[in-house]
Amino acid sequence: MTPEAERKLPALTPETEAFWTGGSEGKLLIQRCTQCGRYQHPPLPLCPACRTETMAPAPVSGKGRVKTFTVNHQRWLAGLDPTFVFAAVELPEQAELYVFSNILAPPEAVRSGMPVKVCFEHREDVWLPLFQPDDADAG
Repeated sequence: MTPEAERKLPALTPETEAFWTGGSEGKLLIQRCTQCGRYQHPPLPLCPACRTETMAPAPVSGKGRVKTFTVNHQRWLAGLDPTFVFAAVELPEQAELYVFSNILAPPEAVRSGMPVKVCFEHREDVWLPLFQPDDADAG
């Protein structure tokens, strides 16, 4: 990959920093309410369930299932392969808790319901959470 083809990195904010840097310790960190326990992603300044401002990052398993996906064919950056899979990955910690990310697999191998696990791409001060097939959970 050429330098101009690298992914655009997200800005780190107080609400999002843990999500983008948790990979430094191999952890997928999702915001969770310390009062009612509800997970929230993307991060918000207050809990959508109980409306408190006691949100904090919490580690999750890093496993999930592809809920839905699309295959991109549009060239966004010179030198970057235009074909990639972008998916909504549902985490088992809570119904309808989704992380939107790339699936590192050939597009023809991806399907709804497919088990995946997180992996991280380190760029500067960010660890991008990506997902790959989880063959150990393919039963």
